[in-house]
Amino acid sequence: QVQLVESGGGLVQAGGSLRLSCAVSGRTFSSSRMGWFRQAPGKDREFVAAIGGGGSITRYADSVKGRFTISRDNAKKSVYLQMNSLKPEDTAVYFCAADEGQSIATSTARYKYWGQGTQVTVSS
Repeated sequence: QVQLVESGGGLVQAGGSLRLSCAVSGRTFSSSRMGWFRQAPGKDREFVAAIGGGGSITRYADSVKGRFTISRDNAKKSVYLQMNSLKPEDTAVYFCAADEGQSIATSTARYKYWGQGTQVTVSS
Protein backbone atom coordinates (compact mmCIF):
# COMPACT_ATOMS: atom_id res chain seq x y z
CA GLN A 1 0.00 0.00 0.00
CA VAL A 2 1.44 3.33 -1.06
CA GLN A 3 0.85 6.33 1.16
CA LEU A 4 1.63 9.97 0.48
CA VAL A 5 1.58 12.54 3.27
CA GLU A 6 1.87 16.24 2.51
CA SER A 7 2.97 18.91 4.95
CA GLY A 8 4.07 22.52 4.94
CA GLY A 9 0.91 24.33 3.97
CA GLY A 10 -0.35 27.38 5.79
CA LEU A 11 -1.26 31.05 5.62
CA VAL A 12 1.20 33.48 4.05
CA GLN A 13 1.09 37.04 2.77
CA ALA A 14 1.41 37.79 -0.91
CA GLY A 15 5.06 37.79 -1.93
CA GLY A 16 5.96 35.26 0.73
CA SER A 17 7.25 31.71 0.46
CA LEU A 18 6.26 28.23 1.56
CA ARG A 19 7.88 24.84 1.11
CA LEU A 20 5.60 21.82 0.75
CA SER A 21 6.86 18.33 1.50
CA CYS A 22 5.48 14.95 0.51
CA ALA A 23 6.68 11.79 2.22
CA VAL A 24 6.13 8.51 0.36
CA SER A 25 5.88 5.12 2.00
CA GLY A 26 5.01 1.64 0.92
CA ARG A 27 7.10 0.84 -2.15
CA THR A 28 10.07 1.78 -4.27
CA PHE A 29 10.12 5.52 -4.83
CA SER A 30 13.29 6.44 -6.66
CA SER A 31 12.02 5.54 -10.14
CA SER A 32 8.46 6.83 -9.76
CA ARG A 33 7.18 9.98 -11.38
CA MET A 34 5.90 12.54 -8.89
CA GLY A 35 3.71 15.57 -9.25
CA TRP A 36 2.03 18.42 -7.44
CA PHE A 37 -1.50 19.49 -8.27
CA ARG A 38 -3.84 22.02 -6.69
CA GLN A 39 -7.56 22.59 -6.40
CA ALA A 40 -9.24 25.86 -5.53
CA PRO A 41 -12.86 26.00 -4.33
CA GLY A 42 -15.27 25.42 -7.20
CA LYS A 43 -12.50 24.60 -9.66
CA ASP A 44 -11.04 21.45 -11.15
CA ARG A 45 -7.79 20.01 -9.90
CA GLU A 46 -4.96 21.46 -11.95
CA PHE A 47 -1.37 20.59 -12.66
CA VAL A 48 1.32 22.58 -10.87
CA ALA A 49 4.66 20.78 -11.26
CA ALA A 50 6.07 17.35 -12.04
CA ILE A 51 9.37 15.54 -11.82
CA GLY A 52 10.40 12.39 -13.67
CA GLY A 53 11.61 9.18 -12.12
CA GLY A 54 15.24 10.10 -12.65
CA GLY A 55 14.82 13.50 -11.09
CA SER A 56 16.53 15.38 -13.91
CA ILE A 57 13.42 16.36 -15.84
CA THR A 58 10.88 18.80 -14.45
CA ARG A 59 7.86 20.56 -15.83
CA TYR A 60 5.76 23.45 -14.57
CA ALA A 61 2.43 25.05 -15.24
CA ASP A 62 2.85 28.43 -16.93
CA SER A 63 1.19 30.12 -13.96
CA VAL A 64 3.97 29.05 -11.56
CA LYS A 65 6.99 28.91 -13.85
CA GLY A 66 9.87 30.91 -12.39
CA ARG A 67 8.28 31.01 -8.93
CA PHE A 68 7.92 27.34 -7.93
CA THR A 69 10.57 24.61 -7.87
CA ILE A 70 9.94 20.88 -7.57
CA SER A 71 12.66 18.59 -6.25
CA ARG A 72 13.05 15.11 -4.83
CA ASP A 73 15.26 13.33 -2.32
CA ASN A 74 15.22 9.63 -3.09
CA ALA A 75 17.12 8.76 0.08
CA LYS A 76 14.35 10.34 2.13
CA LYS A 77 11.59 9.16 -0.22
CA SER A 78 10.30 12.69 -0.39
CA VAL A 79 9.36 15.30 -2.94
CA TYR A 80 9.23 19.02 -2.32
CA LEU A 81 7.62 22.10 -3.79
CA GLN A 82 9.35 25.39 -3.02
CA MET A 83 6.91 28.21 -3.64
CA ASN A 84 8.22 31.77 -3.83
CA SER A 85 6.58 35.10 -4.71
CA LEU A 86 3.21 33.67 -3.78
CA LYS A 87 0.06 35.33 -5.09
CA PRO A 88 -3.54 35.24 -3.80
CA GLU A 89 -4.46 33.18 -6.87
CA ASP A 90 -2.14 30.43 -5.63
CA THR A 91 -4.61 29.78 -2.80
CA ALA A 92 -5.75 26.16 -3.03
CA VAL A 93 -5.44 22.71 -1.55
CA TYR A 94 -2.19 21.24 -2.85
CA PHE A 95 -1.95 17.52 -3.56
CA CYS A 96 1.06 15.30 -3.99
CA ALA A 97 0.76 12.48 -6.54
CA ALA A 98 2.85 9.45 -7.47
CA ASP A 99 2.87 6.68 -10.04
CA GLU A 100 5.05 3.71 -10.95
CA GLY A 101 5.69 5.14 -14.39
CA GLN A 102 8.97 6.98 -14.86
CA SER A 103 8.15 9.41 -17.62
CA ILE A 104 7.07 12.86 -16.56
CA ALA A 105 3.34 13.55 -16.68
CA THR A 106 1.05 16.53 -16.20
CA SER A 107 -2.36 14.85 -16.27
CA THR A 108 -4.15 13.66 -13.14
CA ALA A 109 -5.03 10.47 -15.02
CA ARG A 110 -1.35 9.49 -15.14
CA TYR A 111 -1.04 9.30 -11.35
CA LYS A 112 -2.30 6.36 -9.33
CA TYR A 113 -1.54 7.49 -5.78
CA TRP A 114 -2.59 10.72 -4.08
CA GLY A 115 -2.08 12.40 -0.76
CA GLN A 116 -4.81 13.97 1.32
CA GLY A 117 -3.81 17.53 0.45
CA THR A 118 -2.52 20.52 2.36
CA GLN A 119 -4.13 23.95 2.39
CA VAL A 120 -2.19 26.95 1.12
CA THR A 121 -3.76 30.36 1.66
CA VAL A 122 -2.16 33.54 0.34
CA SER A 123 -3.55 36.80 1.66
CA SER A 124 -3.37 40.06 -0.27
